[in-house]
Amino acid sequence: MTKQGKVYLIGAGPGDIDYLSVKAYNLLKKAEVLIYDALVDAQLLSLVPTDCLNLDMGKRGGKPSTPQAEINNLLVQYANQGKLVIRLKSGDPFIFGRVSAEIEALKANSCEFEVVPGISSATAAPTFAGIPLTDPVMSRCFAVLTAHDPDVLDWEALSRLETLVILMGGKNFPEIIYRLKRHGKTLTTPIAIIRWAGTSEQKIWSGNLGNILEKIEGESLSPAVIVVGEVVGLRDYLTDSN
Repeated sequence: MTKQGKVYLIGAGPGDIDYLSVKAYNLLKKAEVLIYDALVDAQLLSLVPTDCLNLDMGKRGGKPSTPQAEINNLLVQYANQGKLVIRLKSGDPFIFGRVSAEIEALKANSCEFEVVPGISSATAAPTFAGIPLTDPVMSRCFAVLTAHDPDVLDWEALSRLETLVILMGGKNFPEIIYRLKRHGKTLTTPIAIIRWAGTSEQKIWSGNLGNILEKIEGESLSPAVIVVGEVVGLRDYLTDSN
C-alpha cells in the first residue's frame, strides 16, 4: 500500500525558537520535507532530521521569492510522494500568511493537511515592548492591518480606532504617518516600532506622530511591527527599568 503523505501548515511564532509550540516542535523532528519562509528563525532548521529536504521559499519584503503557484505545486508534489511535509511560516499561518491558496491547492488534489497555530507578531511584538494592546480606559479595541498597500485601506475608519497594530509597514512608513495625521490623529499620538521582535536583534523606537520620522531616519524598518495609540505610553510603567 502506498504511504499517504500529509502537509502541516505550521506557524513558527514571532522569532526565537523558544516561542515555537510543542506540537510544532514535535512535527519538525519528524519532517521529511521542510518548505519554509525567509523570516523563520534559522535555529528551527536544526530541529529537522539530517535527511530532511529543506527548501527556502524567500517571502521577504523586497527580496526574491518563490511564486505562490510553485509553492502550491511543491506541497502537492511531496504530499503525493507520501512525505511528511512541513510548510513553515513565521507568526501564525492564518494572519497574513497567504495560506488560503495553499490549502485550496491541497484540497483540489485530495492531499491531507493540518494547520498548526503559531504566536503572531501582531500580538507578541507589543508584549515584548511592554505595550498592552487593550486597556480599560485607553484601548477597548485594537485593529491589526498590513500596510504594504496603503491605498486599499480605509484610513478614515482606522484613524478613529484607539489602537492600531501595523504589519509590513516599513517601506511605506512615511505614508502611514501622513495618512493617520490627515484623517484626525494628532501629532502627539504615541507610536512605537518594534523591529525583529522576539529575537536577539530586537530594537524599539518610540515617539509620537510628530517626531517619529526624525527618530528613525536612516534606519531599516524591516521586519517591524508598528503600534499606534495611547497604550504605547504605558511601556514606561510596564517594562523593567533595571
